[in-house]
Parts: sequence; structure tokens; C-alpha cells
Amino acid sequence: MKLKTIFISILFIFISIKSASANFFKNITDLIDNNYESLRYGISVTDINNDGAYEFIVAGFGSENLALTYKNNKLINIVDDTKFTDRRSFTIGVAACDIDSDGYEEIYFLNTDTYSGEKRYSDRLIDLKKNKFFDIFELKKNQVDLNFTAGRSVVCVDRKGNGKYGIYVANYGGPTRFYEKFKGRIKDRAAEFGLDKITGGRAVVAGHILSNNIDIFAANERGANFLYKNVDGTFYDVASGYNILDAYENGRGTSLSDVLYRGQLDIVSGNWDGEHRIFIKKENSFKDIADSNFKRPSKIRTVITADFDNDGYDEIFLNNIGEANKLFKIKENGKLEEIDITLNSEANGLGTGAAVADIDKDGILELLIAHGETGNQILTLYKANVKKDQNYLRIKALNKNGAPARGATVTLKSNLRKHSKTIDSGSGYLCQMEPVAHYGIRNGEKDFEVQIKWTNGKTNNYKITKTGKTYIFKQSNMTISPS
Repeated sequence: MKLKTIFISILFIFISIKSASANFFKNITDLIDNNYESLRYGISVTDINNDGAYEFIVAGFGSENLALTYKNNKLINIVDDTKFTDRRSFTIGVAACDIDSDGYEEIYFLNTDTYSGEKRYSDRLIDLKKNKFFDIFELKKNQVDLNFTAGRSVVCVDRKGNGKYGIYVANYGGPTRFYEKFKGRIKDRAAEFGLDKITGGRAVVAGHILSNNIDIFAANERGANFLYKNVDGTFYDVASGYNILDAYENGRGTSLSDVLYRGQLDIVSGNWDGEHRIFIKKENSFKDIADSNFKRPSKIRTVITADFDNDGYDEIFLNNIGEANKLFKIKENGKLEEIDITLNSEANGLGTGAAVADIDKDGILELLIAHGETGNQILTLYKANVKKDQNYLRIKALNKNGAPARGATVTLKSNLRKHSKTIDSGSGYLCQMEPVAHYGIRNGEKDFEVQIKWTNGKTNNYKITKTGKTYIFKQSNMTISPS
């Protein structure tokens, strides 16, 4: 009888743990207003109307582009302007950054009405002036270099580290584009900077990967990956020398993440129906340290690294299409622990894009997932079941123009870790995360300091006296060179 009681107790504990794990996320999709079934793809996060609150910018593919903001406990669309919504052009990728150095972010909508090669509709570059949206590409002076090649992802690159962003467009079956404001107009300068390669462009990320400048990693399909080292504003592909070509895989979702909690960004890269990678930089090469469970092939779309449950350890979210999504917690030394999210894995979901943001400003990240491609489905929204006493710290880094310093690296130093995150420039395949470094706080963690490595490679250090809040730091001339 005693043994039976012990067995039942152990079984109850096991079931409770399993149930709690399976309930890692809670489904809060009912917060999305007017959430009808449609085809959607990329998602970006930016402050579209400059009111201090972020919006999810959702690409419609034959349906309208959305700007979802949090208001009265709902996610509502706040834009009904035809330049922005653009039902005609089949938007697939989206990213935001300050291309004209006015302190506010413009939005690049990558349109793709065909699988590869030449397309009918060019892309849009949306700006807001005097409460009115307009397409910068519609100005006559900007129509010389319009993009009429089908593409996938876009990433923002502060090439010279001066707050003047360019936009790398990963095209499919045509030359890569790199748009900058140059001599008063928007010009494609990819050929000048060594970026105009033709490939099956898929995902692209930018940040402090190799140098003190903003480097670029592009995960491609039907061809080798690119790893561009930024040398004084010109890019050189060094993927072969760094053992990161992955030429026989087909790249999809990609993210920059400090997998070893050592104060250095690594690359997490998903491959379509192929082995997923966790590339760790060791000396002058990258090594894949992903275990067999993580490597397991899937129809991967988006890859996101974030601390969803505020426990101080990041998770990797793998968004698949037509099969269950997966979640892994990154423990010390890069060890992965799979988290059972069965109840919210969307096994029948047609996931295309996803992004994270603390959209309701409560210190816990929301995860928005778009669906489509082979069928109309609604957007879904999730949030981790977080303990009330779980703490957090959020860092907004603004450049000298007052815009989000996308591509900058934020490193949290404490008695327990040295943990770097990027102010996201574009990632996850088609998508872009909020421009904030979000940290959960570990048990027993104290003595916090933050270092921001700006896009020019210089650093500022800041003492953190209180957790549970968002700090805003603006780039200044008082910098300390990296050691």
C-alpha cells in the first residue's frame, strides 16, 4: 500500500511538471481585433506614429498590411492609408529603420508577386510626415533603382556607424540590393560595396558578428551562405574561411544570440527540411554545436531567440509551417533543454512569420505569429505563463539621431553572467523584432551593469540600480573604445 502511494505521488508530480511545461505559453489570440483568416508573412516591430509605443507591422499578401497597437486591452489596427495598406502588391518581408537620419524609422515593404526572378510590383519605402504616409520610392528621383526582383528578407545596416542606415534586400534569382540615401536620393549601392550577388536569398541578419563594424550574415537557398565582413564600409564575403557556407542546406529563419552567455553574438540558423545550426565563433572559425534533437529537420520558417519566461535564460523558438512549432531553453555552456509546448504548438498551423515585443509594456514578451502561403489562417498571439515575482530588465539604445540603434550590441554583466543581445536589425526570415534588449533576471542575480557597443564600435557603460523597468540610453560622444 505504501509503495502504491509513493508511485501515485511520483506519477502526480510527473504529470504536473509535464502539464506545466506544456502550458509554457498561454494563448491570448482573442486580444487581436478583427482577426480574420488571410495570407500573411513578415512582421516587424517599430513605433509607426512616434507616440512612444510599439506596433506590430504585419505584411499582408493580397490582404492589407497592418499596424497593430495595444489599446484598451486589445491589439487594434491603427492605419487605414492606401499607401501603407497596399492590398495589391503582395508584401512578404518587412523591416524598419531610420534611412534619412531624422530620428524616426521608415518602413521597407518587400513585395513579391512571383516565386523568383522578375516581378510586377516594386517595393515600398513608407515614411510619415505631418501625419500622412507616403512612399519615398514614388518620388521621381528615386525611381531609377526600383527593385523588380522577387525577394524574401530585408535587414537594416548602419554601414559606416554614423546612424545613416542602408537596407539590404535579399532577392531570389536576381541581384541583391543595398539602398541608401545618397546625394539626395535613394540609390542602390550594392555593386559599390560588394553585395550585388545573385542567389536564392532567404534570411539575413546584421550586427557585431566579426568586427567592430556592422557585419552581415545571409542564409541562402540552393547555394552557399554569405558572411560579409564590414571593412570601412565595404563588405567582403568570408563565409568560406569561417566554415559557415552550409552550401548543401536551404537557409530560412536566422537569429543572432549569445548562446554561451559569454558576451559575444553567435548565429542560430534554421534550414528548410535540413539540419538546423547553432554556429559558435571560436577563434577564426564557426563551429556548429547544435545537438541531434535541435538539428532535426523541419519545415522551418522563423527562428527567434528571446527570454519569454523572464528566468534569465533565453529560449529558441522554431516556427514551422504545417507541423508543430518547437521551443528550446538555452542553459549554461550552450546545453539545450526542449520545452514541451504541445498545447500551443500549432501542429496544423501554416506559420510564415513571427516577431516578439512587449507590446503591452508589462515586462513580458508577446509572440505574434503570422500564417499563410498554402491557406488562409488568423494571426495568433502568445505569452509565457510567468510567475508574478519573475523580474526583468529592458534596454532601449538610441543613436545620436534619436532613432533605435539597430545593430548595436547590449551586454548585461552581473555576478552570474555576461550576456549580449542585439538591437535587432532584421531577422527570423521576413521579420524584425522589437529594437529592445530584453533580459529576464536569474535567481540570486545582482551587481548589474550594461555595456552598449554602438554601431561605430565604441562603447558606453551604465550602472543599473533597479530592475523591473525599461532604461533608455542615447549614444553620446563620451565613449570608451572596446578593450
